[in-house]
Amino acid sequence: MLTSFQVLFYLKKPKSYLSGPMPIYLRISVDGKRSEISIGRTCLPSHWNSHSGRSKGNKEDVRLLNAYLDSLHTKLNIAHQVLVESGKDVTVEFLRCAISGKREKSKMLLEIFEEHNRKVEALLGNGFEPNTLKGYKTTVKHLCSFIKLNYNNDDLPISKLDHEFIVDFEFYLRSSCRISLVSAAKYIKNLKKIVNSCIAHDWIPKNPFANYKSKAKAGERVYLSQNELTNIYEKQFTIERLAQVKDIFLFCCYTGLAYADIKKLRRQEIGLGIDGGFWIFTKRKKTDTSTRVPLLEIAVEILNKYKNHPHCETEGTLLPVLSNQKMNAYLKEIADLCGITKILTFHIARHTFATTVTLSNGVPIETVSKMLGHTNIKTTQHYAKILDIKVSNDMLALRGKLASK
Repeated sequence: MLTSFQVLFYLKKPKSYLSGPMPIYLRISVDGKRSEISIGRTCLPSHWNSHSGRSKGNKEDVRLLNAYLDSLHTKLNIAHQVLVESGKDVTVEFLRCAISGKREKSKMLLEIFEEHNRKVEALLGNGFEPNTLKGYKTTVKHLCSFIKLNYNNDDLPISKLDHEFIVDFEFYLRSSCRISLVSAAKYIKNLKKIVNSCIAHDWIPKNPFANYKSKAKAGERVYLSQNELTNIYEKQFTIERLAQVKDIFLFCCYTGLAYADIKKLRRQEIGLGIDGGFWIFTKRKKTDTSTRVPLLEIAVEILNKYKNHPHCETEGTLLPVLSNQKMNAYLKEIADLCGITKILTFHIARHTFATTVTLSNGVPIETVSKMLGHTNIKTTQHYAKILDIKVSNDMLALRGKLASK
């Protein structure tokens, strides 16, 4: 890449200057960006040729000074040529270091990661959630321990990052920290985000992730079968907290909303859809993508039940949602009372909507993906993979078509 590169020696008048020699300064210019440095020499203004940037005269001290200026200029030209031939960016900082003998300060991995985390923390509630920040901070904690153990340092220059570093860090997470492959992949993903940022800033010449591929595979989604869903729906609870959690859980089984989305759902987010029925018009908190879900009869029935609930009227919400921790604790009680052996959590409702309620009943995967608010249909395809009954029904339909021919 061609760059504009200029070198200029000039006299700089000090503050409160009256007379006598002035210090000689070197100005390096690259594409309009300048850097100035004192070269530790002086010259009388009357002996200075501002056009040539050299001292005038033939005396020994003049020749020695000009020879020194020429050597600095030559050193800069060589440094510039090395950068150009290596394909690296020509920067005033690098050229200045070539003159001063100081090496450009290397960017440090943990220092960059900590700065990233400070920016994320400043944006909490505006594109980032506390759990996201928690994951980044945990990644820094593991990286800190790994660097201390493997490199006997408190930090590491990002120039040291290579394929071996990534592989060794993954091994450390799984062996020393006893972290599962899926969880380790999340921390590696967080590290990759920082590396990508460094590459974008041209701080790393080579991508250490270029030949790395994670072996982690998405875990199998747990969901309720139709029988289990029916058992919960038909079970009557006299304890109010269990009845309330049951209804909210069922509402999510028939709408596909995640906990964060149902908790913030407001009455104004329910409206008439294109078919004249009630729809949910909201945005996913996790991805900020639009979600539009037609309400099935069971969902409408639950909404009507809590229309005048004191909590809903006070907060303006559709349902009296408790904390996620309490919801999950009460769901385990509900599972025991309904004879369900699966470990019931609130997020299983979303999986149940994707599998048992929609895909198993012939709803196209593109429609399911849209209702779930997925940004990539591959995410929805994970649900389709586990539906043997869907495969069976599709093949039965195929057999029928082939037999009729």
